[in-house]
Amino acid sequence: MKKTSLRFKITDIFYIVMMILPIVCGIVLQVLTKPASEGISITGARIYFTVPMPLQDFPVTESQVNSVIVLVVLFFFCRFMTHGLSEKAELKRQHFAEMAVEKVTDLVEENMGEYFMGFVPFIIAILALSAFSSLITLFGLFPPTSDINIVGGWAVLVFVLITYYKMKCGPINYLKSFTQPVALLTPINLISEVATPVSMAFRHYGNVLSGTVISVLLGSALAGLSSMILGKLPGFLADIPLFQIGIPAVMSLYFDLFSGCLQAFIFAMLTMMYVAGAFDFETYKSKKARKSAKNKI
Repeated sequence: MKKTSLRFKITDIFYIVMMILPIVCGIVLQVLTKPASEGISITGARIYFTVPMPLQDFPVTESQVNSVIVLVVLFFFCRFMTHGLSEKAELKRQHFAEMAVEKVTDLVEENMGEYFMGFVPFIIAILALSAFSSLITLFGLFPPTSDINIVGGWAVLVFVLITYYKMKCGPINYLKSFTQPVALLTPINLISEVATPVSMAFRHYGNVLSGTVISVLLGSALAGLSSMILGKLPGFLADIPLFQIGIPAVMSLYFDLFSGCLQAFIFAMLTMMYVAGAFDFETYKSKKARKSAKNKI
């Protein structure tokens, strides 16, 4: 298919619309369901409805809905970025996609080694999902990364991967790792094992949530300062939110853009370090060599 063909352009437009539509739907849903409030309002994810279940009711929350929105946007974003790929890059988007893949590939190779090169798509997915989940707040939507349940689920997934790669060297080696360097430290090692997903979840959740809280408090403080200084002026001049012009936008660049992307990078780096650090490649290689020698006999 030629890059300039009508069908190609229509497909591009379709992908762009499908990236925008979920966000628009999320904004409309928030406007229709968000209750009116006065003054400072800092709340968690709202519960849209509850599904009755045998053991415990299942609440469908704002963070879950917004997570689905992020996944749909990312899906069509990836479709758009990979539409029209060719052996010789002819589109600027292909240059950007190739550069992103090369950077993450170098990152994985540097921090995890050649054995884990298959982790490149997983790390890209973590970076994109975490970053977009935080950046969705730029559209006025509740960021899923501000919900400990969402980030906790990601941390549990990483914990399963850590345990899996520790078990690849055998269950005996896995159990013996808790007694290193001395058996006396076994209780501390057990606590450290459980603390890994907890620390990952709370680090990510706490940093994103604190940025949201600080932004709200700063906006309210600037509104009060404007009212205090300009409140005595006649007419409409008293209602001008002078100090709310520009300053919250600058702060948003840090808390929403820089901090959100930084936390995504940190979460991905911790994932690579914990998974790679859990895998003893030399022990695994010697185990495979012994097993191969035994099979030959």
